[in-house]
Amino acid sequence: MLRYLDYPPIWLMGALGLVWLETVFASQLAGYALVQDFGTLMAVTGAVLFAMAGWSFLRARSTIIPHQTPQHLITTGIFRLTRNPIYLADVLILVGLSLRWGAIGGLILAPILMRVLFVRFIQPEEARIQRQFGTAAQEYFAQTRRWL
Repeated sequence: MLRYLDYPPIWLMGALGLVWLETVFASQLAGYALVQDFGTLMAVTGAVLFAMAGWSFLRARSTIIPHQTPQHLITTGIFRLTRNPIYLADVLILVGLSLRWGAIGGLILAPILMRVLFVRFIQPEEARIQRQFGTAAQEYFAQTRRWL
C-alpha cells in the first residue's frame, strides 16, 4: 500500500495537512500582511515552477513519475536553472502556504520535506539518470545545481 502512496505530491499534501492542523489548533502569525503576501508569492512561484517542469516533461515525451526511468534527459527550459524544479516547487509551496496561513510548523517541516525528497526521490532518480544517460548526465549534473 505504501508503494502507491510514495510520491512527492503525497508527501507535500501530508506536510500541508500538518500545517493546516496547526492553523486550526494553535495560534498563528496572523496580521502580518507582508508575510502573508510573501507567502502567496512563494506558493504561486512554486506552482509556476511545477507547471514549467510539467510542460518540459510533456514536450520531451518523458515520464514525470519519479520511480520510473526517464526516456529523455531534459536540460532545457527550467531544467537549465535547477535539476529538480518540481521538488523545489514542493518546498516553495509548503513554505509559501505556511507563511500565508501564519503557521510556523511549515517552516520546521520544510527542511524535513527536503530531506525526504532527497533520500526517497532525488538520489534514486539521479542514479537512474546516470545509468540511462552516462556522460551526458554527468555533464548536466556538473553544470546545473540541484535546487537553485
